[in-house]
Amino acid sequence: MQVAVDGPASAGKSTVAKIIAKKLSYVYIDTGAMYRACTVIARNHKLDYGDEAGILQAIDEDGIELKSEHGEQKVYVAGKDVSKEIRTPEISANVSQVSALPKVREKMVSLQRQMAGKTDVIMDGRDIGTTVLPDAEVKIFLVASARSRAERRLLDFKERGIESNQTVDEIEQDIAARDYKDSHRKISPLKKADDAIEIDTTNMSIEQVVDAILAEIEKSQKNF
Repeated sequence: MQVAVDGPASAGKSTVAKIIAKKLSYVYIDTGAMYRACTVIARNHKLDYGDEAGILQAIDEDGIELKSEHGEQKVYVAGKDVSKEIRTPEISANVSQVSALPKVREKMVSLQRQMAGKTDVIMDGRDIGTTVLPDAEVKIFLVASARSRAERRLLDFKERGIESNQTVDEIEQDIAARDYKDSHRKISPLKKADDAIEIDTTNMSIEQVVDAILAEIEKSQKNF
């Protein structure tokens, strides 16, 4: 069983996908974290975020690993845990540029498909239902207002202990700019798959979103 969860930044994809993976004993794959790790690698190597060849070489040198530790997905770059680092404002501001690089996407999509393999997976990102797992049995597209996503992002910073001087208004502007970049990139743009179920999470609790997706998975399992 493959479950694809797509949507814009801070729509709640990772939060609900983690919960569902735990409930169903599925493997959870956060593809956004992989592109963030690529962005960390570019920064660590002092590369321009548009230097495709340089970033690809640096990815090969450092390596990216996703590990499950105590029920949480951890991201490692060059053997170092960067799970907190990839969520900082600097990385958030530049990940769209790195993730739009065609050969970087090609490399990450190949890795993501290998990870999905033949096991039950729930994978979240921007292009899972359209590009990475086009044959997924369940495709969900989460949306929410930019304001509510900005508020969630600020709360997430506080919960992770990430220092940020940004106001909610500034975060909202950043999110709107990222939405535009992600939906207008030439390679695998953020887009709802034709057969995806759209869920607006603006006024929903996490539990309500989880229940809505579980209901869709249950429906699909009957025909699986």
